Amino acid sequence: MTRPGHVHDEHYPAYTIGTAADLVGTTPAFLRALGDAGLITPQRSTGGHRRYSRHQLDLAARARELLDEGIPLTAACRIVRLEDDLAEARRQLAELSPPIPPPRNPPD
Repeated sequence: MTRPGHVHDEHYPAYTIGTAADLVGTTPAFLRALGDAGLITPQRSTGGHRRYSRHQLDLAARARELLDEGIPLTAACRIVRLEDDLAEARRQLAELSPPIPPPRNPPD
């Protein structure tokens, strides 16, 4: 059972492989291939079933877009990882950097 606090956690592994594949618009085999390529590593339920987070589904959807553009799987996974790393670095930088105040008008 999902606790209410997990509703907004994009990293909570809430989706089974079938549901995840439906949400991404692909097949379970594609998600397994992304796991084999090292792009996403699903958590496992106590019964050993793969469980995916919303964040992982976003990465899978982006990889699917790149594959549809003709980019090979290994290159698509590398691009998605780099994009994800860059987004995380920007998020961390925004948290660490104080906002820059607007310039003050010089006195007349």
